Amino acid sequence: MNKTASESLRTFGSRCCPDPGERPFSAARAESAARSLELLAHPIRLTLLGILCRRGGEVCVCDLEAAVPVKQPTVSHHLRLLREAGLVQVERRGQWAHYRIDPQALAALSSEVGEVLSALRPKARKEKRA
Repeated sequence: MNKTASESLRTFGSRCCPDPGERPFSAARAESAARSLELLAHPIRLTLLGILCRRGGEVCVCDLEAAVPVKQPTVSHHLRLLREAGLVQVERRGQWAHYRIDPQALAALSSEVGEVLSALRPKARKEKRA
């Protein structure tokens, strides 16, 4: 039976998996990060966020609906999710709703996603001297 390089470096009684303290984040932190990533993990929501960011100001919902290949109820659903997450704000004017990005919420989300990806980056392995 051939041993892999990692098996040959282990000593009797040593752990094969990292201790919980060595993990990139806690279960609660992973749950929170997953919710944030899930919010971003839809092409319609990303498209809507992109339009709102590029326009900078307020965008009428009719323009958002025209920019994506789905029907109005689906656009409303995705805008509601973005609104509930605090990423967009809405102002109603008569029958129309005008949406805008919340720059601080977007910056916080960007920072969180960056931290998550950074925590998942593999650490450089120390080479053992012979």
